[in-house]
Amino acid sequence: MQWQVIIPLALFLVIIFMIGLWANARVRQSDSFLSDYFLGGREMGGFLLAMTMMATYGSASSFIGGPGVAYQTGLGWVLLAMAQLPAGYFVLMILGKKFAIIARKYEAITLIDFLKARYQSNAIVLLSAIAIFIFLFASMTAQWVGGARLIESLTGLSYRGALLIFAVAVLVYVIIGGFAAVALTDALQGTVMMIGTVILLVAVVMEGGGVSAIMAELVAENPNLVSPNGADGSLSPLYVSTFWILIGIGVIGLPQIAVRAMSYKDSKGMHRAILIGTIGIGTIMFGMHLIGVFGRAVMPGIEIGDKVMPILTLEILHPVLAGIVLAAPMAAIMSTVNALLILVSSTLVKDVYLNFIKPSAKDAEIKKMSFMVTTVVGVAVVFVALNPPDLLIWLNLFAFGGLESAFLWSVVLGLYWKGANKYGALASMIVGLLSYIYIYHFHGNLFGMNSVTIPVVVSLLAFVIVSIGTRRLSPTSTFPSTSKSQ
Repeated sequence: MQWQVIIPLALFLVIIFMIGLWANARVRQSDSFLSDYFLGGREMGGFLLAMTMMATYGSASSFIGGPGVAYQTGLGWVLLAMAQLPAGYFVLMILGKKFAIIARKYEAITLIDFLKARYQSNAIVLLSAIAIFIFLFASMTAQWVGGARLIESLTGLSYRGALLIFAVAVLVYVIIGGFAAVALTDALQGTVMMIGTVILLVAVVMEGGGVSAIMAELVAENPNLVSPNGADGSLSPLYVSTFWILIGIGVIGLPQIAVRAMSYKDSKGMHRAILIGTIGIGTIMFGMHLIGVFGRAVMPGIEIGDKVMPILTLEILHPVLAGIVLAAPMAAIMSTVNALLILVSSTLVKDVYLNFIKPSAKDAEIKKMSFMVTTVVGVAVVFVALNPPDLLIWLNLFAFGGLESAFLWSVVLGLYWKGANKYGALASMIVGLLSYIYIYHFHGNLFGMNSVTIPVVVSLLAFVIVSIGTRRLSPTSTFPSTSKSQ
């Protein structure tokens, strides 16, 4: 074990746990357990909102899987990854103020709360809960794999032993703290992610003898490594442009990101978060993927893509500095796992248990159920993660596509189109989910486009056509005014 690396990383985890314990005390004394545990009491300012969005969006894919793919593909993957730069801007500008105001008027704590109030449909609630559980389960599995790979690289333990250590640490922390712990630690984790990215990028460039020397080495190995089309020519302009739907505009439909847009304190904070978040996401996405490409010239021959970033860090940096830098992917993974666990837990407790099983449950019972569900879901993910994929990024992106196919239009049109009704939303979700799963599994990148493209288009058409065709059958659902200033 590399103790000089592990000690600073362990100190970082101790700080995270202290914040979790403080948040747990706050939640247990709260008069509104559900709002505080699952939404942090809607009190986030601009910096905290930006950091929690960045930390939630910047996951194992950004720090472990992404650099691994860039290592294999070249600069074309860096170009593709930069579509994520405006992700926070899209979410907060399109959802932003309107979503927060309506969520407060509906007293919505989860995204499904909003959908239920907007469309007045139990079928939408159940379908939404199923979609969130399935796809976020897949996304959480990717994070568990990333955390285990990181600990495996640091300690020399077996993958399964590393997975157990990571799972125990995260579960204890999330279960005790809820959303308040997630949001507060995201501020620390987001800062660590940015600092770690910059340190490692500078170190890799220095190790490679400068950018010119690195580029020359890449060209000598394979000229396609520095072309937009990638090392094997698979990154066609059509694929890249449609991939931007998945990791750019489509991010609006991700429940774990959208819920952030209902948890901030005021519009001033939202506008500040747009600026800070865009800078932060840009730094991390550009830096980490560039590290992956440059790492191929600095340290060729790494066979497992998910180990590129940990190996580079351990080999290039001083052990103590390596421990600080490796806190960045650990922070990214933990913050994303935290957010996803809380979201799945809130879906099962708030949207299924309280809506359909026991609406009269008392606060004490809700607290007990929330802690228990979070634990059970986390343990279940551990078992699924025992057999990891070669590159976890594909598992994470599969989850992204499924959630966007289900929720993008039901959220956006639910906010901005008064003619949207439950039949249109339900049709859109069903068509989007079924078409996405079919295309992903049987055709992959159909017609050279990313597999999310056609489902997003056909789900939009289904929403509009069915809503218009059934407007006499279903009066427009409640659509509160947003004239009140935020």
